Amino acid sequence: MSLLNSLIEPVTGLLDKVIADKDERARLAHEISTMAERMAHENAQAQLDVNKQEAAHQSLFVSGWRPAIGWCCCLAMVGNFLVIPGANFILAFLNEPVHIELIDMSVMMPVLLGILGLGSMRSVEKLKGVARQQ
Repeated sequence: MSLLNSLIEPVTGLLDKVIADKDERARLAHEISTMAERMAHENAQAQLDVNKQEAAHQSLFVSGWRPAIGWCCCLAMVGNFLVIPGANFILAFLNEPVHIELIDMSVMMPVLLGILGLGSMRSVEKLKGVARQQ
């Protein structure tokens, strides 16, 4: 439960004591209860607008940070699922006592999944023909 939601419930309970008109009380209670969803939607829309501006920027350092993170995540996954197991197989085949530990993916996966969501939005832009040409 968010901080805003924890504040909304007591306020809507106070409406019974402050406002006598039943219809006005119901209208205000509804408006207050939908406030959190409305604010979350406005925040998400503002972030999408910032993301669009960044993606359209001419500088690689502004528009290229998401692809850079994507490639880092891709390289980490290739290392974790192909390179390290392959190296461990070869080391075991050569009777070497060395074992390479896998990368902890629990920190990287939320980043990767967020980037994949943005990547799918980029694919939709390309399909609609509104993507920036490079």
